[in-house]
Amino acid sequence: MAQMQTASRSRPTGQFAEAGVIPRKVLGLGLGLFFVISYVICIIGYLLAPGFPVQHGALSIFLPGFELLSWRSFFLGLAESFIWGWYIALVFGTLYNFSVRRVA
Repeated sequence: MAQMQTASRSRPTGQFAEAGVIPRKVLGLGLGLFFVISYVICIIGYLLAPGFPVQHGALSIFLPGFELLSWRSFFLGLAESFIWGWYIALVFGTLYNFSVRRVA
């Protein structure tokens, strides 16, 4: 009886009941916010220590149209950082979920 209770508690329920499936909405929001926070930390670092030997201009490689530093460019980088998070979540989440279902 104790084994049945333990087994029933360890199984996920609800919309994530499939074993190993990554919810893309949650992953997209999480990655989007992670990249936005990282971007803001990078910009704050540039403003507080502009002589620090980190190439903040390299952000323009990943964020088209980004230039150090204007308000327009700041908000563009903010939006593009969030979009990159969703792009990675959609591509990776779809491929991962497809692979998990295929193997299972």
